[in-house]
Amino acid sequence: MYFLSGWPKRLLCPLGSPAEAPFHVQSDPQRTFFAVLAPARLSIWYSRTANGYILFFHITSTRGDKYLYEPVYPKGSPQMKGTPHFKEEQCAPALNLEMKKILDLQAPIMSLQSVLEDLLVATSDGLLHLIHWEGMTNGRKAINLCTVPFSVDLQSSRAGSFLGFADVHIRDMEYCATLDGFAVVFNDGKVGFITPVSSRFTAEQLHGVWPQDVVDGTCVAVNNKYRLMAFGCASGSVQVYTIDNTTGAMQLSHKLELTAKQYPDIWNKTGAVKLVRWSPDNSVVIVTWEYGGLSLWSVFGAQLICTLGGDFAYRSDGTKKDPLKINSMSWGAEGYHLWVISGFGSQNTENESDSKSIVKQPGILLFQFIKSALTVNPCMSNQEQVLLQGEDRLYLNCGEASQSQNPRSSSAHSDHRTRREKSPFAGGGLESQSLSTLLGHRHWHVVQISSTYLESNWPIRFSAIDKLGQNIAVVGKFGFAHYSLLTKKWKLFGNITQEQNMIVTGGLAWWNDFIVLACYNISDRQEELRVYLRTSNLDNAFAHVTKTQAETLLLSVFRDMVIVFRADCSICLYSIERKSDGPNAAGIQVLQEVSMSRYIPHPFLVVSVTLTSVSTENGITLKMPQQARDAESIMLNLAGQLIMMQRDRSGPQIREKDSNPNQRKLLPFCPPVVLAQSVENVWTTCRANKQKRHLLEALWLSCGGAGMKVWLPLFPRDHRKPHSFLSQRIMLPFHINIYPLAVLFEDALVLGAVNDTLLYDSLYSRNSAREQLEVLFPFCVVERTSQIYLHHILRQLLVRNLGEQALLLAQSCATLPYFPHVLELMLHEVLEEEATSREPIPDPLLPTVAKFITEFPLFLQTVVHCARKTEYALWNYLFAAVGNPKDLFEECLMAQDLDTAASYLIILQNMEVPAVSRQHATLLFNTALEQGKWDLCRHMIRFLKAIGSGESETPPSTPTTQEPSSSGGGFEFFRNRSISLSQSADSVPASKFSLQKTLSMPSGPSGKRWSKDSDCAENMYIDMMLWRHARRLLEEVRLKDLGCFAAQLGFELISWLCKERARAARVDNFVLALKRLHKDFLWPLPIIPASSVSSPFKNGKYRTVGEQLLKSQSTDPFLNLEIDAGVSNVQRSQSWLGNIGPAHQEIDTASSHGPQMQDAFLSPLSNKGDECSIGSATDLTESSSMVDGDWTMVDENFSTLSLTQSELEHISMELASKGPHKSQVQLRYLLHIFMEAGCLDWCIVIGLILRESSIINQILVIIQSSEVDGEMLQNIKTGLHAVDRWASTDCPGYKPFLNIIKPHLQKLSEITEEQVQPEAFQPMTVGKTPEQTSPRAEENRSSLGHGSIPQGEVGGSSLVSRKEEDTTRAEEEEPFQDGTYDCSVS
Repeated sequence: MYFLSGWPKRLLCPLGSPAEAPFHVQSDPQRTFFAVLAPARLSIWYSRTANGYILFFHITSTRGDKYLYEPVYPKGSPQMKGTPHFKEEQCAPALNLEMKKILDLQAPIMSLQSVLEDLLVATSDGLLHLIHWEGMTNGRKAINLCTVPFSVDLQSSRAGSFLGFADVHIRDMEYCATLDGFAVVFNDGKVGFITPVSSRFTAEQLHGVWPQDVVDGTCVAVNNKYRLMAFGCASGSVQVYTIDNTTGAMQLSHKLELTAKQYPDIWNKTGAVKLVRWSPDNSVVIVTWEYGGLSLWSVFGAQLICTLGGDFAYRSDGTKKDPLKINSMSWGAEGYHLWVISGFGSQNTENESDSKSIVKQPGILLFQFIKSALTVNPCMSNQEQVLLQGEDRLYLNCGEASQSQNPRSSSAHSDHRTRREKSPFAGGGLESQSLSTLLGHRHWHVVQISSTYLESNWPIRFSAIDKLGQNIAVVGKFGFAHYSLLTKKWKLFGNITQEQNMIVTGGLAWWNDFIVLACYNISDRQEELRVYLRTSNLDNAFAHVTKTQAETLLLSVFRDMVIVFRADCSICLYSIERKSDGPNAAGIQVLQEVSMSRYIPHPFLVVSVTLTSVSTENGITLKMPQQARDAESIMLNLAGQLIMMQRDRSGPQIREKDSNPNQRKLLPFCPPVVLAQSVENVWTTCRANKQKRHLLEALWLSCGGAGMKVWLPLFPRDHRKPHSFLSQRIMLPFHINIYPLAVLFEDALVLGAVNDTLLYDSLYSRNSAREQLEVLFPFCVVERTSQIYLHHILRQLLVRNLGEQALLLAQSCATLPYFPHVLELMLHEVLEEEATSREPIPDPLLPTVAKFITEFPLFLQTVVHCARKTEYALWNYLFAAVGNPKDLFEECLMAQDLDTAASYLIILQNMEVPAVSRQHATLLFNTALEQGKWDLCRHMIRFLKAIGSGESETPPSTPTTQEPSSSGGGFEFFRNRSISLSQSADSVPASKFSLQKTLSMPSGPSGKRWSKDSDCAENMYIDMMLWRHARRLLEEVRLKDLGCFAAQLGFELISWLCKERARAARVDNFVLALKRLHKDFLWPLPIIPASSVSSPFKNGKYRTVGEQLLKSQSTDPFLNLEIDAGVSNVQRSQSWLGNIGPAHQEIDTASSHGPQMQDAFLSPLSNKGDECSIGSATDLTESSSMVDGDWTMVDENFSTLSLTQSELEHISMELASKGPHKSQVQLRYLLHIFMEAGCLDWCIVIGLILRESSIINQILVIIQSSEVDGEMLQNIKTGLHAVDRWASTDCPGYKPFLNIIKPHLQKLSEITEEQVQPEAFQPMTVGKTPEQTSPRAEENRSSLGHGSIPQGEVGGSSLVSRKEEDTTRAEEEEPFQDGTYDCSVS
């Protein structure tokens, strides 16, 4: 409602002696002049303190405070009634104070109160004096309080007791015009309300009521608009009373008190309440205490600001400040300022120097406020935008005009979203782009009000914004002005006389492009309703004017109707329509008048009036859809009571057939019904949306300290006949943490604003800054906030057994981006309340909420996210309601939701014994491997190791974090992970593992790669699963997936392939393998070019085109080969350089040649002392060029050869038959891996697909120079023959290449025949026998088989560095950082 802005200002006043420090400030009724009282001086200040001059008048007689000094009203500058009040607006008038009369009342004056023409004075001898402003008593006797009867209510009027004490007197009092009486505080702490029974003000005619439970009252303030009396108490709380209309008794409305929860160290140490002051618009109250501090509350007790905590109370180094002590305060015009007379630390002056510095403080401060436009102009057009008004600027929540084209797109920043915690394994979260546009940002759109307009019309009284948030209008003292956010320009009256001739009385509102306002025409002395077109010049010539009978107090626009509330307590409805003819293009006609004088005691009590389509009968909209658009009812906020008057449809409904459409709207209204109490604001919308009927047909109320309420319609499902017992609407209360200023109906959001503070005390040194206001006070800013409320409503419906309605409502909102968060919040709040409750809950809500959430597909995520944010102690209670976590885990696996399953694993790890965790982790690990979720796989490996290293039979209490070093070796991948799942324990008894009996320790590199202290059997267990998966991939010819798998998980592919050479790593069907590789790597099958008959390549003039290509690439690495257009997204995302993890590391390109990116190809680490390591690939990422080694055999001078046209065509044809560049890089890498491992049959297949005879040639060299398994040779031979047959029948494009390598094949068959004979007599190849002894033995053997391949031959030929400058796909290669990993090939 109200928010502090900036720093307070200090006013300088010349002081002679310490006795002249001011102690009281009071404003005149218009709040233009402020009288400041000091012990020996009275000064009058003009409120526009920026300029002007002030004359002081010293009162010479100082005979104590027993006399009443009465200044005469200002003489010397009578205000001229000229039309442009220019001079008087610009300069403060010169005032002279004269002493008129001294009146001796014979006793100290306790309280003064102006009552209409008279002055009421209470003195310490228990008398009430009624004095005329001229200083005459007019012969009336003073009233002795002892003679006024007091009772609990007015019904027992004369039976009341008298005060009956000799020394009772009034300590503080204030007159309430709307209650016609005085709120009083007596010196003994009792409080009461004195009212004249008849019009005559004499002792016989006065009667008092009092509440019996208040005995420590200190001060009082009265709110005329809401008929509230706020009594400050010695306990530090403020008790707010109202008068019961029927009995006349004082009823407690609410209390304003600090809670121990918010202010644990100060809430009961504030001292007594010193002052209470209501703002000029009666919408907020400010309270200050004896020991200092200031707090601001809304009418019905929502706390807005308190200076006893945060930056107000503490310096940036944590030391406590002295709170600001306030001796007197008064609100300025329109509530933009608070005048304060302060006494900083005057209580605890230690020494002389301190007291001197305090004397230097003049002590008049001006606090500056900005307030919501709803406080003064609660019209419909201000309801979905947050609009705040300051004295010279406006704050809007809508963004730039481009964004605000859509009225739904602008909202406020949401603080609660930052608390949202993602699963550690989640990929992209739920934050969609639409959410950020919906919530906007924290900053306001600030519009400076035109200084030309402000000069003569300060202060701003009303402001309004249109529905789209693109235009604003403001009203000052006279006239109005409007501003467009699109053009960034103000429009003012061209004729200043017209501006100064109108005073806007009842606010203003937008209707489409028109501004509708009610004003008083000064020259004609006539109340008018005017409509101005925004686009035309601001001039009365373009306005449509309608005369009205009485002064308009409130105005609002609903669809095409204007509703006004007038000072004679009548409501008038007008229709407004656009006219095609004439400059004043809108017309207004009276539709209906309704007198409310029977129900409204005083017109000033009406806070807001609005038309709505809300009614108690929601069946009407089904029976008569054309009436759904009608204004159904009038909502009237009468001093906090929300009153509804519906149209009376009980009569015959024949009017609908009439030709005149206006006739239908003239239905009479029913008598009013009270809907709610303590209402500050009402929100409703005239839009309709079939999908979200619950939210759009509801009525939203803000009730101060009691939170919000929603009057929700209940719909029968599928238009069935409603139950007779089911009411058609229900009022649901709910609490929110922000003060609501606007409601976004479809988005289920409440928008608000909150005060934030910035400390500047570090800018000043401690001693020089004693007097600095900037140190004593933080700088105040206002920030936008928003809050979700849907979970509160769903919960309230479930409490009331309205689950079906809750489901309808939730399903209509399921598309909102934060809907998962809504379910989570609801589950979390109910769980926290019920699980931590001290008493047993008779009817727990958690099972109902759990059942409700299962209706949504996000059920599994919701439960696990809630559990992860809740402490472990509450888990049993939660899972008793939602189901066993093991079952939920299995559901996740069935639904293929692995990330959620991983979150459940953490829960299982804490709730179950490790054996169960391992079993479930294994399930998840296998599924993740199958789906290629590498990030998750790495987590699972670490998780399984953690279970192994920290195994205990009792579930651990909470997961502990693991040091990155403890998972050393090849698993440096797992640095910077978002969550760690390990349990720390040094050693584990081996007998706990059932696996131990069948498995021996791995002796090869796979055994050494794990850190020494982790449990070897656990590593063995993980290795087995990895081996099994690799075997499956090879058997299914999924080479691409195998490459991904090895690169992502650091799997030691080469050593494993060495062991599997004769088994899983055999190519059983060359043709099938070839087809599968073409498909997986998106590699086109070769076609025979038309010119191939005369191709120069037939006669062997050059080597194969593949070789030419290689040569050209070696000089210009792959620049000419960016054919990524054909790469499908699937292939990219599955690339085994794919998303490795959350750490976004750039590839270090310092060592690459030139600007191209260079891929670091990972192969697993092996210890330097490995016997079986052949050739290091460390330099893969460092200096090797694209084509290195002796396997290319390309003529060095090739680039100088000249090519004929046909040759060029041939080369381009060959280029077209190549696959994507990335596939080529991956195939070459796999070729290198298979070469190292000695899987020559796979090398042949890759050589075939790349169509490079050099590869085939190289394999033959290897076969000739080393002992190669005869079985493999036989397999290669048969495989190639099968390919040849297939090429002849199905794929003739392969024939040219097969013809080129024919001589190689003949060599191969020769070698095979040579080897067949000796092979028969040789023992089996080393390390082959264990295969028969144990079916799983291959996992336990170290790789010995490939030691026979000559090191120089293969090592030299396998150094292939990959340069790829496809930086647009950089995210696929993210975390391979040069230097982080040793890329040595074992």
